[in-house]
Amino acid sequence: MAAQPTNLTVLTTETAQWPAVRRLWDTLCEEATAAAKNDTALVRPMNSAVLYHASFAHALAHRLALKLANHDIDQEELLSLIHRAILSDAELLVAAAADLEAVKDRDPSNTEILTPFLYFKGFLALQAHRVAHWLWVGDRSHLARHIQSRISEVFGIDIHPAAKMGKGIMLDHGSGLVIGETAVVEDDVSILQNVTLGGTGKETGDRHPKIRRGALIGAGANILGNIEIGIGAKVGAGSVVIAPVAAYTSVVGVPARPIGQRHSVLPGVTMDQAMPEPDYVI
Repeated sequence: MAAQPTNLTVLTTETAQWPAVRRLWDTLCEEATAAAKNDTALVRPMNSAVLYHASFAHALAHRLALKLANHDIDQEELLSLIHRAILSDAELLVAAAADLEAVKDRDPSNTEILTPFLYFKGFLALQAHRVAHWLWVGDRSHLARHIQSRISEVFGIDIHPAAKMGKGIMLDHGSGLVIGETAVVEDDVSILQNVTLGGTGKETGDRHPKIRRGALIGAGANILGNIEIGIGAKVGAGSVVIAPVAAYTSVVGVPARPIGQRHSVLPGVTMDQAMPEPDYVI
């Protein structure tokens, strides 16, 4: 069973202000209990990761601290820091819940909340980035850089602390993902592995892509420069994008070019990775 609540502030916030977060926490506890009952080897891990915590906020802070701790900043210090960040900005908690729901809804290999919460590095790296961004905005840049470095070392994902990330985002697999300083990724976007949201190397200032709501970025895509990938756009795997992409448009190739007819859905949500046949002019 879960431990008795020790932080009434978090519990009140999750229950009264964000009932969806509380429902997610209840589901997470139910799934952890079921996993422990199904396999006794998992009793201690499920208790430690989920059931001994009073709230989703504390369980998430504990999970991130466990993953990111090292000899420079130990687990207890990180736990206190991350938990304080979540208490100071409850939107971090709301975003984390939305990200978990996005993974559950969009990843065909997963049908639960527990698995991504415990094991999916894309989810964990994104939540750690949210803490690093909170530190960056709070003028604690060196500590933010420390978190960024640990995310890169542990998860193989490098997101600059200044990058702005929406909610309901799925970083599928996540390996090799690089997101630059002035990049923006809006709500309901899905990004696969080995994607770069980078600069061209010839720019200063605002120099990274802006990925609008519901876009889908395929594996190995490189999107370079201060360009906009429109709402509901779809970027094919391995594409190199150096020009803006219109809303609800699919692009493929090196350099990327539009193909097929405009669609009307958000592929970042539907995860429709199919591309229309290219048009050929003979």
